[in-house]
Amino acid sequence: MTKILFVCHGNICRSTMAQFVFDYLVRQQGRGAEFHLDSAATSTEELGNPVHPGTRRKLAQVGIPCPDHRARQLRKDEYGKFDLLIGMDQANLRNMHRMLGGDPEGKFHCLLDYAGRPGQNIADPWYTGNFDETYVDVLAGCQGLLAHLTKEI
Repeated sequence: MTKILFVCHGNICRSTMAQFVFDYLVRQQGRGAEFHLDSAATSTEELGNPVHPGTRRKLAQVGIPCPDHRARQLRKDEYGKFDLLIGMDQANLRNMHRMLGGDPEGKFHCLLDYAGRPGQNIADPWYTGNFDETYVDVLAGCQGLLAHLTKEI
């Protein structure tokens, strides 16, 4: 089983969107049992809050389920529990390095690395208000990640 943790600043917009989009994609391929997915925040600002309404609306618009989720913070012990820790932007990666004490096994990646856009950030819709743009980027990253992983499985 491949274990993936999606990470963003607050865990209410981008990382949850990525978690649910990726889950939807693997279930569409009948591969849901091959993956364990979760998401977390690098900050404490939104802890306990539900998925942002804009994320819920966008996922509903495209027919992707958005189950209940409450924002939580990334924990140091999770480095050993996940195969991949996928940040949504470069600031997330820097915070992940700081919080987890580095990445000795090379588990940290940006989601858009898998969309052929290494080093590029997924814009945070908390600030931009553009959940459509975020969805397009998240979908491209998730599709690329799934293609990459299913070649290896």
